[in-house]
Amino acid sequence: MSQTVDRALRILPLLAEGPANLEQVATRLDVHKSTALRLLRTLHEHGLVYRQGDQRYRLGGRLFALAQEAMENIDIRATAHPHLVALNENCGHTVHLAVHEEGEVIYVDKVDSRYPVRMYSRIGKPVAITVAAVAKILLADLPGDELRTLARKLDYPRYTARSIIGPEAFLAELAKVREQGWATDFGGHEESINCVGAPIRGHDGRVVAAMSVSAPNVVVTAEELLALLPLVRRTAQTISRDYAGYTSR
Repeated sequence: MSQTVDRALRILPLLAEGPANLEQVATRLDVHKSTALRLLRTLHEHGLVYRQGDQRYRLGGRLFALAQEAMENIDIRATAHPHLVALNENCGHTVHLAVHEEGEVIYVDKVDSRYPVRMYSRIGKPVAITVAAVAKILLADLPGDELRTLARKLDYPRYTARSIIGPEAFLAELAKVREQGWATDFGGHEESINCVGAPIRGHDGRVVAAMSVSAPNVVVTAEELLALLPLVRRTAQTISRDYAGYTSR
């Protein structure tokens, strides 16, 4: 990377900490004021920084617009899919990817198990929102007031004896998921199906999707499936880095 580009790029995280004047920028970059001014003027011309009335510089509106546009054009399914396939090849079980859209949690990708017993879930179909591991992960990230309002509106079907019944139990489960950073569904939707899931996060740390590994208990016990949790979480973290555009985190 050229020295000029390197210096210009170093200005952006500096200004992310707050507005700074020319002298502060020059000091942080360890360059002469004339060099710092030339860099700031170039960034200002492109809308990446803005000079305030007090002559201090801050990040410009175009930088935020570009970031928003970039995030809107990233396809989480395309980003995640090769990692889901790799996880499936590693463990052999069904892998799902889900997102929260318009009040529903929907599967947007699925890699089928290598075992003869298959799951009936389908891409594009909503999940059982009160019991599915991916739903718990996605809803647990909602703001408190929004989550409490949603919990009161939901129906709580008793799919099995292990299903969550009622808003208080649901909110308690989501608080647990939020604290531990992962979720399970051990027979809450179907007695014979167990599931462990982990969140996929965007550049701001918010949950943008959830992934899970599911298997029938005739293939693997709940305890054996839970042992795969570290692998599931590592996969989710790798997808998060790819999605957010971080080379390291």
